[in-house]
Amino acid sequence: MKVELDPEKDISYKDFKEQILQDYRTAVLSRECSILGRREVLTGKAKFGIFGDGKELPQLAMARAYRNGDFRSGYYRDQTFMMALGLLTPKDFFHGLYATTDISLEPMSAGRQMGGHFGTYSLNEDGSWKDLTAQPNSSPDISPTAAQMPRLLGLAQASKIYRNLESVPTDGFSNQGNEVAWGTIGNASTSEGHFFETINAAGVLQVPMIVSVWDDAYGISVPAEYQTTKEDISEILKGFQRTETAPGYEIFKVQGWDYTALIHTYENAADIARENHVPVLIHVTELTQPQGHSTSGSHERYKSDERLKWEKKHDCNTRFREWILENRIVSEEELSDLEKAVKKEVRSAKKDAWAEFLQPHREQKKELVGLLEAAASASPNRRFIERLKNDLIAVEEPLKRDLITRARKAVRYLIGEDHDARRQLLAWIKRFKEETQPLFSSHLYSELPGKATEIPEVKPEYPENPEKADGRVILRDNFDALFSKYPEALIFGEDSGAIGDVNQGLEGLQKKYGPLRVADTGIRETTIIGQGIGLALRGLRPIAEIQYLDYLLYCLQTLSDDLATLLYRTVGKQKAPLIVRTRGHRLEGIWHSGSQMGGIIHLLRGMYILVPRDMTRAAGFYNTLMKSDEPALIIESLNGYRLKEDIPTNLGEICTPIGRVETLREGSDITLVSYGSTLRVVMQAARELLEVGISAEVIDAQSLLPFDLDHQVVESLKKTGRLLVVDEDVPGGCAAYLMQEIVENQGGYRYLDSAPQTLTAQPHRPAYASDGDYFSKPNTEDVFEKVYAIMHEASPEDFPELM
Repeated sequence: MKVELDPEKDISYKDFKEQILQDYRTAVLSRECSILGRREVLTGKAKFGIFGDGKELPQLAMARAYRNGDFRSGYYRDQTFMMALGLLTPKDFFHGLYATTDISLEPMSAGRQMGGHFGTYSLNEDGSWKDLTAQPNSSPDISPTAAQMPRLLGLAQASKIYRNLESVPTDGFSNQGNEVAWGTIGNASTSEGHFFETINAAGVLQVPMIVSVWDDAYGISVPAEYQTTKEDISEILKGFQRTETAPGYEIFKVQGWDYTALIHTYENAADIARENHVPVLIHVTELTQPQGHSTSGSHERYKSDERLKWEKKHDCNTRFREWILENRIVSEEELSDLEKAVKKEVRSAKKDAWAEFLQPHREQKKELVGLLEAAASASPNRRFIERLKNDLIAVEEPLKRDLITRARKAVRYLIGEDHDARRQLLAWIKRFKEETQPLFSSHLYSELPGKATEIPEVKPEYPENPEKADGRVILRDNFDALFSKYPEALIFGEDSGAIGDVNQGLEGLQKKYGPLRVADTGIRETTIIGQGIGLALRGLRPIAEIQYLDYLLYCLQTLSDDLATLLYRTVGKQKAPLIVRTRGHRLEGIWHSGSQMGGIIHLLRGMYILVPRDMTRAAGFYNTLMKSDEPALIIESLNGYRLKEDIPTNLGEICTPIGRVETLREGSDITLVSYGSTLRVVMQAARELLEVGISAEVIDAQSLLPFDLDHQVVESLKKTGRLLVVDEDVPGGCAAYLMQEIVENQGGYRYLDSAPQTLTAQPHRPAYASDGDYFSKPNTEDVFEKVYAIMHEASPEDFPELM
């Protein structure tokens, strides 16, 4: 390789030399962290390690082309890139490996994610946005392969929105749309559907996205011949290459050990993407993985001797060192001195990080040993408690669990005793739990003032003689009000634009607000969600529309692993207030009408799950969410768009409360809880039950996550003493969740005079047509007979056997 200076980016030889040495220093630093990190796992100090060794050089080139305001959406081998930008120190690296729960020491996730997952801070302590244009940004990584790709699309699209919509505020979020979204992925992971869907969508949208494929020819133990057609991802993507007449991608292929070629390639790619908003693919080949895939196994098991020799020769750090010496940039002695200093620095960082990790545990251990000693002295079970104390003393490097398990076991030997030592030990346990559990469980939802559950209710207002309209009209007019009020709001999905969604809830709004704010997309659910996540991460307020509830299954992984965990895995340092809009329930046929709620409410913890019974309530949920900054899923009733509703006079202002139920009908004999379209069935049954002397109280859950924060259902049970949860989900699904919330978590069992029961759909998807609906899901007669049977069991004299 020959040294070539780019005349358009001319720098002095002194500066060039300093750049080379700084890059080499970072490469050695990163490699040494990988080597020592693996050893720490094998010695048991860390649980698992996955490192960026063998990928150092292209990441240095990427860092050179990166600018403040840019965003990264990568995967768990990008440690060199983070180090090159000054976003990750060796001590940070080891604290991540040890899972230190102090975020001042482990800034990436306070030990919530394994090492190799990198994020930056987008928010101030009060939850307000930092100036994202003044810093390098990294969206927080997730482990599932290729799952970083959908989010990458949205991060890139935000630049297009900011460049082309003058009405959208840009302060702190964009510099005229000149930001690039940088994605990284392993070559084997390009086999995933998320990768291909994102590549296609970015080519259609023409957004400033650069994807680097780190190609080391393997996916764990499986070689490229089993991963990729022709064993070459850039070769098979040639059809995406842009031409003079057709937009597409710019595609580069570069060897991962060629420093000058990498620098020029990345500079060229950045210019193309940043200036012209053209997506770029950089296929970085001939990379290696010196320590294998991870600490879970050795690559010597599956690589041939020939391959291992080739990897040793083509190791990018080795080739970089040879190039520096060949071009006489510095001497062998200077390089050796640099390497020794770096290795010493990393060893010192490792030692300091481990000491900092242990220090609070050792202090707590000392305190607990004293408490156990006092408890042993005061208890007739002294021998058993001293054994626990001595076991704890023997643990030289204690974890939190080593402390709390012995404390809790000691309490068992103090049952029935009454002395200060027992009380002090119990107080220690209580305090330890209160201080420690949030380190692992905080920030599933917002913990700041103004969170969605604190937005006050604004009820619909009506004139004395209100006009009626289809539910879709109410929804449409409310969206119109929102888009007028919030210039950063935008909505997109399949058929959302030109026809105003398949049920015309957005009718005419694309014409009014333009195709960037009310947009059609291709049929590609997971990247629709990815667009929303990325746009929300950059300060916009997207509403991503998934056409039907069962289509949510296409993007459930992205929702569950990425969006729902984002606030949690960043410990509140990033937010993505994406609203996901869909529709479902009470239609005939296996597709579009089944209920996946049981899966959704369990897989999407970290999002609000809202199930309005009509479009007025749905409109209120959109308004509430726009006043806050948290992600949510709103499921509109599919058979409610053509049903007539009174037209409120305060559309755009209505706020349906999140986490609050609504009592639709008061009663004294039994409490019926349901949600969505099924409520119409329940209400009809309640009217018919009154004819036989049964007074049913009907409660609309409205919000499933969270559910009934005020415990209003329990207040109803105090009056009725009986409970039936009616749901069109399968048995054991959402109704079972609601039952646990009411009976167990709210303590409703205390007020029950009869066994609480559920009424659900059949354990299959609904069959087609009206008869299919009737025999697949709860109907009015089912509700009536179920309630009557409950009342018959309670009072057979008043309610003789029905059948």
